[in-house]
Amino acid sequence: MLTIASVNVNGIRAAFRRGMDTWLEQRTPDVLLLQEVRASDEILADHLAADGWHLAHEASETKGRAGVAIASRLPMSAVRIGMKTGVTGDTGRWVEADLELAAHEGAPARTVTVVSTYIHSGTVGQPSMDEKYAFLDHVTARLADIAEDGGYAVVAGDLNIAHREADIKNWKGNLKSAGFLPRERAYLDRWFDDLGWRDLGRELGGEGPGPFTWWSWRGAAFDNDAGWRIDYQLATPELADAAVSVSVDRAATYAERFSDHAPLVVEYDL
Repeated sequence: MLTIASVNVNGIRAAFRRGMDTWLEQRTPDVLLLQEVRASDEILADHLAADGWHLAHEASETKGRAGVAIASRLPMSAVRIGMKTGVTGDTGRWVEADLELAAHEGAPARTVTVVSTYIHSGTVGQPSMDEKYAFLDHVTARLADIAEDGGYAVVAGDLNIAHREADIKNWKGNLKSAGFLPRERAYLDRWFDDLGWRDLGRELGGEGPGPFTWWSWRGAAFDNDAGWRIDYQLATPELADAAVSVSVDRAATYAERFSDHAPLVVEYDL
């Protein structure tokens, strides 16, 4: 089994202070895809050095913001950093790596492409919303290229979009909110319906509502499970066919959370 975990850590230093290291020791993923790292290469490496991870990281040009990373126990044969859009706000939002899975028990050696992405949140009526749509256009083009190449690939992370009504507890109250706008959701429609990417959280997680992956720190959202499903693992058909289980590692209590997001973990039988 190849276990891939994706999580928006809301700051790697804060997450480790809150107990992320304990979750890592218990879960032991083969690949860890991180968003909102909010740290330098050196700080990220310091937090993960003890486990001997292979690392790929794109920090944001804006200090203390965004940042995406890949930590892998499999060797990386290639790394591709960023979208190269030329927009400062687009940095720290996309990193790719080709991982080499050795032959075993009759299965051939394989290359698995993994992507960690953190899509802009956006604010309705503000320039940040236009920036989100522009970045989503770049993502769509890249997803089309990866899908055309075929093979094993997964794009995972915090997309900041709830796709369907089953993906948000209070969908009626958020019809005009960033993260649930028809124009945003249409991007996911295109990725799934036109480009062939498959949403493993929904395929293996049931029809819903949920399982949700993000809850506000404020109020009783977590205790009432008033969340959003905005964290995804999207796989090419070849890799999706190998997916056997999905889990949302929701903390047992509010006090035990190490982030406002819960890890999304998928096991692949390769």
